[in-house]
Amino acid sequence: MTTQDRDAPQIYLVTPPEFDLGSFPDQLARVMESTEVACLRLSLATRDEDRLMRAADAVREVAHRIDVALVIDTHVVLAERLGLDGVHLPDGARSVRSARKTLGPDAIVGAACGTSRHDGMSAGEAGADYVAFGPVSGVLGDGDLAEAELFAWWSEMIEIPVVAEGGLTSALVTQLSPVTDFFAFGEEIWTAEDPAATLAAFDRAMRG
Repeated sequence: MTTQDRDAPQIYLVTPPEFDLGSFPDQLARVMESTEVACLRLSLATRDEDRLMRAADAVREVAHRIDVALVIDTHVVLAERLGLDGVHLPDGARSVRSARKTLGPDAIVGAACGTSRHDGMSAGEAGADYVAFGPVSGVLGDGDLAEAELFAWWSEMIEIPVVAEGGLTSALVTQLSPVTDFFAFGEEIWTAEDPAATLAAFDRAMRG
């Protein structure tokens, strides 16, 4: 997972928190074949190891057929056991060094750092390949949001690729494209009537 020109962010696709193993792989293939995806993250809500392993097998077949890297949310041990391309860590910098030691230098290790510039820098110093900030918008609760100025500062000061995720809209994608390396789309497309068309629309917004 490498950064390209700031003017050309890439798509980082996130699976739904729950999906049907019988039908989702075909839907995933249609989405990924219609719009170029740089990386896929398996992000299930379940902690059931058997369920996670079967889901990983199902989506890996699709991802690798299209030559897209597959990372798993949280589960470093499963990433190693299943030979996945890496792991996405939800706890900022805390687990980065341990994950890197377990998975080796070639694995993708990403860190979700909420809205904290400090956590992002700490994750980078610990060896993260990318840092994710978000949510960028939200209609529920009083949680902090990752503002555009955070991405602008990061893109100017830090070389580590940055991912924007959480509550993405076409307007926000257009606004953040000049200062973001990746957009992580998940529920934004899977809750839509036509996920492939929705992702394609986001892709157009990314490119102005």
